[in-house]
Amino acid sequence: MTDRPGLPMWTIYDHPRDFPHCWVARLFIWDKPTEDILTAPTLEALQAHFYELGLYRMERQEGDDAKIVEIWI
Repeated sequence: MTDRPGLPMWTIYDHPRDFPHCWVARLFIWDKPTEDILTAPTLEALQAHFYELGLYRMERQEGDDAKIVEIWI
């Protein structure tokens, strides 16, 4: 089943090391990061964007990187 499409997930980070001056959303397909990144000055701006797309918000999981705030699928 290597031909099946992956599950896209946007992971929101609170000012990660590579983008210390903004909030960042990174697109993952299953557990593999892609090169797709969105940045915003506020968490609310990213949340509004994903809400408008009709995505579902998931809380971060215990054991996630401390910079991860939430995931949208």
